[in-house]
Amino acid sequence: MFNEKMVLCGASAYEKKYYLNEQFSNLPEQIKQELQIMCVLFTEDVGGIFLLEFQEDGSLRLITEADEGDILYDDIGSGLKIRQIQLEKAELLESLEMYYKVFVLGEDA
Repeated sequence: MFNEKMVLCGASAYEKKYYLNEQFSNLPEQIKQELQIMCVLFTEDVGGIFLLEFQEDGSLRLITEADEGDILYDDIGSGLKIRQIQLEKAELLESLEMYYKVFVLGEDA
C-alpha cells in the first residue's frame, strides 16, 4: 500500500527533542509515554538520533544515526542498546507492529 517507510517516533540528542508522529496520537497514553522514555533514554545513553520506523511490510525497525563529526556518539553502545530494547521491549514492539498492520495497513489480525 505504501512505498515508503513511516516513522513512529524518535529522539535527537542534538536538539534535545522527542517526536511522535501525529498519525499515532490515538495510541494509549501509557504506550506513548513508554515510547518517549525509551527514545529519550537511548539518546541520553549513546547520543545521536534514534528512530522507530515501520517498514513497508509493517515490521518495526530501530534505527540510530549520528552526525559525521560527533566524536561522543557511542557506535558500539548503540548496537548493544538496540539489542537490549529488542529483548526487554519485545512485547511492546510486537504489539506496535500488530497495531500498524491492522489499523494503518488494513490487514487482518
